[in-house]
Amino acid sequence: MAEHTIKFWGVRGSIACASPDHMKYGGNTSCIEVQAGEHTFVMDAGTGIRNFSKVILERDVRKTYLLLSHTHWDHINGFPFFTPAYDPERTITVRAGHLKNQGGVKNVLSTQMHNPMFPVPLEAMQADLRYEDFEAGEDFNLFDDVMIKTKPLNHPNGATGYRVEHKGKSVVYVTDTEHIPGTPDQNILDLIDGADLVIYDSTYTEEEFPGKVGWGHSTWNEGMNLCRAANVKKLAIFHHDPEHTDDFMDRIAEEAAVAWSGNFVCRENMEIIVD
Repeated sequence: MAEHTIKFWGVRGSIACASPDHMKYGGNTSCIEVQAGEHTFVMDAGTGIRNFSKVILERDVRKTYLLLSHTHWDHINGFPFFTPAYDPERTITVRAGHLKNQGGVKNVLSTQMHNPMFPVPLEAMQADLRYEDFEAGEDFNLFDDVMIKTKPLNHPNGATGYRVEHKGKSVVYVTDTEHIPGTPDQNILDLIDGADLVIYDSTYTEEEFPGKVGWGHSTWNEGMNLCRAANVKKLAIFHHDPEHTDDFMDRIAEEAAVAWSGNFVCRENMEIIVD
């Protein structure tokens, strides 16, 4: 495996969609695997994390880190199906940057598994589960040679953007966030400055966005403008609206590629080498 790789296990936003119209780009919600040298970790626990579970078991990864952008359903409702969490021989550390003063991330993950919403409680997970809350804006070392920088994002109930740095390469995960037209988000500009790859919330088109103000999402056009202003190499168009079919996404991909050579639309199971 290459030194730096990203694999998209879920790229859809809002709700998973399993239909013939979503086969090419995928219907699972947000989940991204990061490989930084010998280290593997995951960002977000949407429905895509169920398939990522199989990789953890096959590779016999005993310690896993899960970084959550936020805890809306489409980013955590795969967690009860994260098989390694039920294995007492494994350690899983969950980190979130928006809940330190709101009861903490453990409380949120436990609540979604309470009766009558789910039949299996959090306590059934026998792994060594560790929960670490921090304030978005803090930086920390996930491993000795992997630095994580964070910034708060503009999203209802709060969200955190992550910059992963390892041996001179950088990948930034920016979802979910809503832009203010004509006013570039300085937090995001600071976070993505000079990055090799930015994964950005591109839920809506420019035509759809005015009718969705306040819903907490952005457009690929805004992501592109931010990336070009910050000297980013590549933009991954991410968090696809469930109403956007494969044909619709094909049109976005064509339009985005014409607009800037650094744009591409991510698909479920796509693997990117960061070089």
